[in-house]
Amino acid sequence: MKSMVLVETNKPLVEQEREIPVAGPGQEVIRVVACGVCHSDIHVADGHFGGPAPIVLGHEVVGEHAELGRVLVYAPWGCRKPDCRQCTAGNEMICANSHEAGVVDDGGYAQYMLVPSREYLIPIGDLDPVQTAPLACGGLTAFRAVKRTLPHLQHEGARALVIGAGGLGQFAVQFLTKLTNAEVTVLDLADDKLAAALELGAHHAVTALPEGLKYDAIIDFVGANSTMAAAGKAINRQGILLVVGLAGGRLEFGVGVIPS
Repeated sequence: MKSMVLVETNKPLVEQEREIPVAGPGQEVIRVVACGVCHSDIHVADGHFGGPAPIVLGHEVVGEHAELGRVLVYAPWGCRKPDCRQCTAGNEMICANSHEAGVVDDGGYAQYMLVPSREYLIPIGDLDPVQTAPLACGGLTAFRAVKRTLPHLQHEGARALVIGAGGLGQFAVQFLTKLTNAEVTVLDLADDKLAAALELGAHHAVTALPEGLKYDAIIDFVGANSTMAAAGKAINRQGILLVVGLAGGRLEFGVGVIPS
């Protein structure tokens, strides 16, 4: 089968012919139909994290299963041990012994892919594979972040702030407007992304935050020093601030610092 392989970090992927994987006990093999390109793939290719090369990247995968039909692959693969607190709670992505397609194990930049268990295959029916594939990471990451904010957005007049209007931020806008009655503001520097956020239901789209306005929930999909500093100043008392972005920013934290 054809595979796009990261042979060496910071080098272009290499097309290779590989054997079609064979399923062992409990495992499944799918024929890849669509695979998204996530920013995390770039981090793996750059050597910032992930397993050792060579590795087949790609963790936003829709494939064809012999019995289940079209399936979305749930990419965080935990240890699935009954005494694992994280796996039993559905938090496989932070299991100490987790593996992830395209990060530690071979992923979907190939014609076929090995999946460790059928439980990670989600039938998608007649959904479009290309549009569905990003839900495996981009959609799920945004949803998990929004889910954490829900207890803070139940009161009248609640405000939510989304920093970064890229793919994940646009998912978050849709989840927030569907799951809460909060006033949703999006912060970004790109006019086209701000326009997209408004079309998806955001109430406000800004390039700078209004002075003194506080938000009950802030999700930072950038994670740079500048965005985290802005979030720290804008978070309300008893609010929640989640940092999802991987830009490597730092935020001073302490009594009297956050919230300001």
